[in-house]
Amino acid sequence: MKSVIIASLLASAAAFAPAKSASKTTSLAAFENELGAQAPLGCWDPAGMLNDADQERFDRLRYVEIKHGRICQLAFLGQITTRNGVHLPGDIDMSGHSFESYPNG
Repeated sequence: MKSVIIASLLASAAAFAPAKSASKTTSLAAFENELGAQAPLGCWDPAGMLNDADQERFDRLRYVEIKHGRICQLAFLGQITTRNGVHLPGDIDMSGHSFESYPNG
């Protein structure tokens, strides 16, 4: 009877042991040494845009991300400047409406 109890305890303990999993390699391993890849995430790509990507595609996506970030910074600066009351001189269209004729915001 004791051997049956011991065998059932060992079997139930084996159910909680970590399963061996095969090591998975992804295409993101190629970009682990790029600027911005940090431990523990490494090259973080939640949208999967770098799946089966080469170095040229990676460089293009990085360039586009930087360009969009700079455009957003300029848009934010323009919004803050306009809200502060600073307007461009001159007319906004050919009918004579000036930039200052439009309210802030």
